[in-house]
Amino acid sequence: MRPRQSDIARLARVSQTTVSLTLNGKTAEYGINRATEERIMSAARELGYVPNVTARALRGGRNCLLGVHAYESLFPTSRESYYEEILVGIEQGAIRTGQDLVLFTSVHSGQGRASIFDGGRNRLKIADGTLIIGFDQHDDELVRLAEEGFPFVFIGRREKPAALGPYVTADYVGAVRSVAAQVRALGHRRVAYLGLPDYIEPRLERREGFARGVEEHDLTVAGQSFGHLEGPHERWVQEMVESGATALLVEGSAQLETVAQRCDAAGLRIPDDLSVIGLDSITDPATSSRHWTHVRVPRREMGSRAVELLLEFIDGVHGPAYHERLPCTFEEGETFCPRS
Repeated sequence: MRPRQSDIARLARVSQTTVSLTLNGKTAEYGINRATEERIMSAARELGYVPNVTARALRGGRNCLLGVHAYESLFPTSRESYYEEILVGIEQGAIRTGQDLVLFTSVHSGQGRASIFDGGRNRLKIADGTLIIGFDQHDDELVRLAEEGFPFVFIGRREKPAALGPYVTADYVGAVRSVAAQVRALGHRRVAYLGLPDYIEPRLERREGFARGVEEHDLTVAGQSFGHLEGPHERWVQEMVESGATALLVEGSAQLETVAQRCDAAGLRIPDDLSVIGLDSITDPATSSRHWTHVRVPRREMGSRAVELLLEFIDGVHGPAYHERLPCTFEEGETFCPRS
């Protein structure tokens, strides 16, 4: 049979209450001396005791177990996975803070949408708190979690539910404003922007940073496109250069290779005819055709910091409206040069 706390109490010759307090890390709070603590822990090891974390969580205790949840697939399926670095950071943060992790997947069925709640029950409660990742937003469920008092932290900015729980994100606005400043400092006056055909928060923040950077540094926008460079957009790069653009800011790292192909086809040299700066991390430099100048998003740091932030939130250090933005870094490559 699985050993219980009563078995530890009998072997250590103490009360079951003393065992419970010791196993929950409350020896100092309740004046349990070191010798008693060591006797209880020795008995637990001898019996092979493993705490029932689910039962402990249901009683409102802490079990050093943090959840990771998203409404979409998180497991990396390739080196280009958006979430890989975030998950690595979460793991590193958990190891450093002595936490274990549990991955929650939403209940999927053909009858309805993905949901945290299964039959009205909050499945996340076996954890002390949960990190929420992903672009999909289910604001009604987040409101319910907040009303239940269940602690959670977003990785990435959440505009609508920002007051429900803390978040840690990257400073996309500041990063792109800084790129605009460097473009201007190297003599470029006319710039262009290539974005992706969606409106998720990181893209919107990059576009805000571009708009502000253009205004602050008196740059002229020679062209903007928010789509794939296929079909009617195939000649966009060439037309943009013909309009006088000497620098191109590219929102998605996967778009960089398409830009390179379009420049090669048009006889344009990077960076002599057109400087190109990526606004996202290069996930697999080994497969890149060039050593791209780009912005590195601190995804690993975001994951690691989110673990610390969740623990601080649980301990009452921060309120639900607390937000952090981590700085991005500018990675110099071979695709950005002064305007001759």
